Amino acid sequence: MPARLIDGVGVGDAMRAELARAIQSLKAGGVTPGLAAVLVGDNPASETYVRMKGKACDEAGLYHETIRLPATAREDEVLALVARLNGDPKIHGILVQLPLPRQIDTRRVLWSVDPRKDVDGFHPQNVGKVAIGDPSAFRPATPYGIQQLLIRSGVQIEGRHAVVVGRSTIVGRPMALLLLQDGPGGNATVTVCHSRTRDIGAVTRQADILIVAIGKPEFVSGDMVKPGAVVVDVGVNRVDDPATKKGYRLVGDVNFAEARQVASAITPVPGGVGPMTITMLLYNTVQAARQWTQG
Repeated sequence: MPARLIDGVGVGDAMRAELARAIQSLKAGGVTPGLAAVLVGDNPASETYVRMKGKACDEAGLYHETIRLPATAREDEVLALVARLNGDPKIHGILVQLPLPRQIDTRRVLWSVDPRKDVDGFHPQNVGKVAIGDPSAFRPATPYGIQQLLIRSGVQIEGRHAVVVGRSTIVGRPMALLLLQDGPGGNATVTVCHSRTRDIGAVTRQADILIVAIGKPEFVSGDMVKPGAVVVDVGVNRVDDPATKKGYRLVGDVNFAEARQVASAITPVPGGVGPMTITMLLYNTVQAARQWTQG
């Protein structure tokens, strides 16, 4: 029997409905959570994400603004903009959209964001807090969304062997930390695979929960999946397909057709992890506003 689909759209919508009550409560106290996005250059994928973020903020009743700078912007201009947003009382969360142009030191810009407004969870202070399980930390939106997706889809995490394919600081590493933590959505035994892992298929076949974020189209085949495993596909890759109207199609990092015949549950692409990323960005912004009101 094919694996059941894990519905990121449905879970995300339910979580946004829950979030609406928290937003109403903050507004009743005179605080409207505010999110600012900094977009440097004209990367199409970044434009799409920022546009979706703005739409989600509008629907949720959050204040938001997007500040665009040209691809030729200097690093000091970006740093000055971040500094202004750090001091803006209307803004509780700051999102610096990646990638940044080559002339800009990405780490320097991300680390200049006030940790109390770092809703992406990239500042070293928040990375450290996530590592030690501090609940005041801002958890990166994609791994945080995956954790919530698993919890709310009834997937047992505690005591299971989770294998994370990919070690990026945006998904793979924080995902491993969240699954290791002692509490809801944690207490898993975690293995992280990466480009230097030998016989990666032998490792992925041990996974009760397999999370793939490696950025390679359909990298994980059906024979790399343990029968009955839960598969979370983080990848979004554009591959040429002359048979489609657009000339391309979107696929994940997992061969969906093959893996679905082996797994017990699987996320589709699109409609799986993607909707959860923006949902958790909203959650982090509301958390930032709430922590700001508490001093």
